[in-house]
Amino acid sequence: MDDTNETLPEAPEDTAPNATGQGKEALSEEAGTPSAEGEQPPLLMMEDPAVGPQAVVAIGASAGGLDALERLFSGLPSDTGAAYVVIQHLSPDHKSIMASLLARHTKMPVVTVEDEMALAPNSVFLIPPATIMTLEGRHLRLAPKDRRVLSLPIDAFFTSMAAGYGDRAVAVVLSGTGSDGTRGVSAVHAAGGVAIAQDPRDARFDGMPRSAIATGFIDSSMNIDRIGPWIADYLVRRPALAAAAAADAADGPKTGADSKSALPRQFEGLEPQEALGRIVEILSLSGEVNFTDYKAGTVQRRIERRMGVRQITELSSYLELLTQDRAELATLRREMLIPVTSFFRDPESFAELSERVIEPLVAEAAVGSTLRVWSAGCATGEEAYTIAMLFFDAFERAGRWPTLKIFATDVEPVNIEQAATGFYPETIAADLPSTFLERFFTPRGGQFVVRPELRQSIVFARHNLLSDPPFTRMDLVSCRNTLIYLRPEAQERALKRMHYALRPGGYLFLGGSEALVQVQDDFTVLSARHRIWQAQRSGSAPLTDRKTGLYVNPRPPRSRSENAPQTAMERGFAALQKAYAPPPSLLINARHEILHSYGDISGFMKLREGVATLEIGRMLIEPLLPVASALLFKAARLGEEAMSDPLHLAEGVAGPEPFWVRLKVMPVAAQQEAVADDVKLYLLSFETVPSDEDDVPAIDIDREVGARIEMLEAELAMTRESLQAMIEELETSNEELQATNEEMMASNEELQSANEELQSVNEELNSVNAEYQEKIDLLNRSNADLDSLTRIMAMGAIFVDADLRVTRFSPDAVDLFRIRDVDIGRPLGDITHRLDYAALLDDLRRTIKGQTRTEREVTGLNGRHYLVRMLPYKVPSSAAQGVVLTFVDITQTRNLQLLQAVIDGLAEHVAVLDHKGDIMLVNAAWTRFAAENGDPGSEHTGVGVNYVGHCDLGDTAIDSGYATRAVDGIRAVLQGRLSRFSLEYPCDAPDCPRWFVMHVRPLDDPIQGAVVSHIEITRWRENSSEEPAVT
Repeated sequence: MDDTNETLPEAPEDTAPNATGQGKEALSEEAGTPSAEGEQPPLLMMEDPAVGPQAVVAIGASAGGLDALERLFSGLPSDTGAAYVVIQHLSPDHKSIMASLLARHTKMPVVTVEDEMALAPNSVFLIPPATIMTLEGRHLRLAPKDRRVLSLPIDAFFTSMAAGYGDRAVAVVLSGTGSDGTRGVSAVHAAGGVAIAQDPRDARFDGMPRSAIATGFIDSSMNIDRIGPWIADYLVRRPALAAAAAADAADGPKTGADSKSALPRQFEGLEPQEALGRIVEILSLSGEVNFTDYKAGTVQRRIERRMGVRQITELSSYLELLTQDRAELATLRREMLIPVTSFFRDPESFAELSERVIEPLVAEAAVGSTLRVWSAGCATGEEAYTIAMLFFDAFERAGRWPTLKIFATDVEPVNIEQAATGFYPETIAADLPSTFLERFFTPRGGQFVVRPELRQSIVFARHNLLSDPPFTRMDLVSCRNTLIYLRPEAQERALKRMHYALRPGGYLFLGGSEALVQVQDDFTVLSARHRIWQAQRSGSAPLTDRKTGLYVNPRPPRSRSENAPQTAMERGFAALQKAYAPPPSLLINARHEILHSYGDISGFMKLREGVATLEIGRMLIEPLLPVASALLFKAARLGEEAMSDPLHLAEGVAGPEPFWVRLKVMPVAAQQEAVADDVKLYLLSFETVPSDEDDVPAIDIDREVGARIEMLEAELAMTRESLQAMIEELETSNEELQATNEEMMASNEELQSANEELQSVNEELNSVNAEYQEKIDLLNRSNADLDSLTRIMAMGAIFVDADLRVTRFSPDAVDLFRIRDVDIGRPLGDITHRLDYAALLDDLRRTIKGQTRTEREVTGLNGRHYLVRMLPYKVPSSAAQGVVLTFVDITQTRNLQLLQAVIDGLAEHVAVLDHKGDIMLVNAAWTRFAAENGDPGSEHTGVGVNYVGHCDLGDTAIDSGYATRAVDGIRAVLQGRLSRFSLEYPCDAPDCPRWFVMHVRPLDDPIQGAVVSHIEITRWRENSSEEPAVT
């Protein structure tokens, strides 16, 4: 569907990403805060802050990362209010035990992520194996990892976190190989978040930290032990900075006189306009970028951010730091010119550009023609190379190959240098179609290098879009995500320059938040959605100064120091105009190129046929050329003014009448300072001499020509000397190169030897790895046995280390302690229990310290009784130690002890029989009686003896005449034929006869048996004449 009739809205004032300059921005700085136009933030940022974390800290680690993670969390408080997400490169074939390992070093719960799990504050979330994890709102999304392509899980999560949490995102890169995380820290930095890295010297493997630091987007690099406290301190200060920024944004965009009210709270105590002006002045003087052209909100947020990173709260302190620390000044300047970009950023827009612009340009190109493209603000070159790849692809599909020339420019020299090398990290594989990656890039040493045929189509150059002259006759101008950082008046100047650069019918390609409000009448909309326009007519030349012809940049009034001319040409003219009003003159550089003309010089100049040039030898009329060249040579050699005698010009050259002219070459006064020869300037003046002067000496052309020949011969001699010196230097260099080549060959042989040694070491490592794997399998089996043992034991067990942190527990321990799997690693004292045992922790510490066994009987809150045993243990060949804590339910034993105590207190002789008649329990009176009657060891009447059998044999104290009746009664009760049985009988005591009564009563179900008791009734029998009773 054609969208040429769509209305183009103006890009909002401060919805752009947070770095300015001619670089690229990938994400919005305003994530999580209202925009300067009062727009609502994304939906995810409108969630109740009480529900979600105040910030998200993503930690990327790979090889050697376990130790770094443990040390980081050991120094990190558990109440920061942030959610911590750990992303690692995990083996897809092994179950990770990272949760239990990290739980030992933090009080925060540590969980392995499940799909759509919501973030929570003060919690640690671990990526599961074989997945790519991203963040959508507050929910973690999991996708299966594709093993066929390069997997970069850290980059994926960092980028999604930056998109969702903006300045509430913190990225941490720890030990690891490769470059995963490099692209992600760029996105986090661009969104206003903070990126920090472990010091490579402190990392076990420094590949990932070094790669991240090389981007220039790492805010701080430090020892791993400092990262935890640094994060905690930053999270404490971050809400205050965010509140100031939000209050600033809520006031709306401020420019000019309004900038005073737009400043954040940190500026209080100083005149806000003066404070901001001083920082902008310092920034502008640090390079060739005038930061007064940038939106005040962007500058303010960058300053706030750097103050937060440097842990500075007062603006005056930060101003002092900028004046003393050139590194911080350079960092702040980079903050304004962040080159965040990527290949095929906004793929749909580039697809539209290819279809609507590139393909038609290729189809219309004539044989032997050149297609000219200007990529303004190219940053580190990704966008320029993207456009070049699209052109090459269109060439191949169309079967025609016109010349392609792309002029890629940026204001930051460092960006241009990086772009010109054509080296990019391996992470670009995620941005490029696989066919383009294979066709246009060559892998080399963990990086990708642009192929020569693509690189040769691009010219990289430093260029300031707002002050330097624009290019001309362009078929396409691309300037994406640059205008959004500029004030409206600067946007208008930039757009007019780009319009001037386009040929009639040329195309303009802008970023998704940019529009042509100021010059929209000069363009036709091709795609409003993708910001593509076509120029209807040529643009007017950029505004110039009528005095000097210099390109000027309309700006607000500047300070005295800023009003001073900055370029050599400006300084030359300032000195020249201050000294006197010269005759018709030409300002010429050391390459004899005309920079500027003054007065009427038409009589001395002639445009020759051929390619247009400003070289003096192609512009002066023939009679003046040898004299002017000689004077220029003399002035350059002597450094002083050189003047000719009057020269006669024939009729018809400069007018109807002949006249005399004197040439004078003068080094510009401002150039007497020490500057390079190739930037020195000279003023060539044409002084007309009246023809009626009698004393006008006629110039001797032969003499002048002879002088010119002498100077040329001298110059030739100097050139020959220079050439000879250069030849000797080249010969020396060649010898050095030969020596270097021999050294390299020797080094190559050494490397081959080293490679063989490495292969040998690798084989040894494989063997060691196999042994370790076997030990791991053995350990896994032991672990499984221990797990089975703890599950089958009828007791609770908890293992703690020397710091009383839980390392393992049995299922039965859950009945006494409110403990779960996520509590592994937590101190036992933080876990509530159901025991009346206040001295538990003290006993544990005493057990560890004394390495002795401890036992306690304690009561539970449920009224049951437990025997608590503490047994210290120590891991062999290790300093690790701890305690095994067991809990045995002894309630039944205590009940039996109570029962024993009760029956021991009875005077009757009591025994408890089972269903077979075996004695299960006797009281103290029974035992004493047996001892008194010839059975001191209770061999015949003790526990385990069959009482019925012994009575039947007559081995008891019961008289033999009554024994049979006693046996029959006991058996009847045991068999359930009688509900009770009683018998009075005499006892054959050794000292005197006594009478007893035996009572037998059955035990209640489910226990089958009987209780037998004997009560002495001797006195009662002596007072009674009744016969013995049997019931």
